[in-house]
Order: sequence, then structure tokens, then C-alpha cells
Amino acid sequence: MTSPAGRSTPNLLQYVGYCYGRRLPSSMRQWVADDLAGPGATRRMMVRMFIPAVLILTPFWIVPMSLYLHLSTTLPILIPFVFFSHALNKVWRRHMLRKHGLDTSLVDYRNRQRDAHIHDAYAEKYGPRSGPPSSSAV
Repeated sequence: MTSPAGRSTPNLLQYVGYCYGRRLPSSMRQWVADDLAGPGATRRMMVRMFIPAVLILTPFWIVPMSLYLHLSTTLPILIPFVFFSHALNKVWRRHMLRKHGLDTSLVDYRNRQRDAHIHDAYAEKYGPRSGPPSSSAV
């Protein structure tokens, strides 16, 4: 059995802290990289931001009132949570990668893999791109 400092995956308390911004030990770097840049990373981050919003809005549903009033009190708060969690998803994942000492370009790794054939076809037809590298560069 490994010691707590040498674990490769977080326990429940570490996981909850990590979900909301805490740094995990260096022994869990590979797990962090897979979590923030692997398949389903966007979905996981959106769910992590959705859970606190639902917990905050749950008391509104305890108060007895019509469905229309329940929806009109909770949806105007919940919808921006969803929009902002999607809009700031890459920003947050890059921040967490940097916080754990990992390369921030891992966020775009899957997209670069998926679109590599497009970039290769462009380079064959027009030559290599010139100019400063960007986050969308392959």
C-alpha cells in the first residue's frame, strides 16, 4: 500500500478541494493532466460549477409557490452559471494546469490532434504558416 503522499489519485476531501481550486500533491500530476485535458474535461468542469449553483438554489424550491414562480426565481440565476462555466472553461482549466506546474497548452491537445489533418492539408497547399504562434497552432 502506498503512503498518502505517494498516491496517484485524490481521496474524497482532496478531490472536493481540487474541484474548487486547491492544489494537489505533485504525485498526482498525471491524474490532474488527464482530468483537465482528457476526454470529457469540459463536461466535468461544467458539472463542477453547476453543483454549487444547484445547492444554493435548492432552498427556493422548498418555499411553497407555483411552478412558474419557482422557475422565475431560479432560472435567471442558474442560466448565467451554465453560460459562464462554459465560457470560462478553458481559462479555468489553464489556470489549474499552471497551478499544478503543467503545460497550459494541454487544454488544446485533443483539438489539435483532431484537427491535425486540416493543418497538414493547409501546409501542403499553402506552405507553413508564418507569424507568431497562437494557442490554435499545431
